[in-house]
Amino acid sequence: MIEDRYIRIKELAVMLSIGKSTIYRLVQENKFPKQIKLTERTAVWRLSVINAWVTEKENIQTVRNPQL
Repeated sequence: MIEDRYIRIKELAVMLSIGKSTIYRLVQENKFPKQIKLTERTAVWRLSVINAWVTEKENIQTVRNPQL
């Protein structure tokens, strides 16, 4: 099993191919996992939580479009 780690917004945006502002908007809309605030200006996400969120989105897509 891969060790869990924390990722910052820049790496997260690259990983998901979406903009940083989109991530923050989705967090505000409760459609994306909330970040962990380490300091006033530093936030991180657990990679395992993000991977679970992506898997959930893939499963929803498969249920809606089983031929994909």
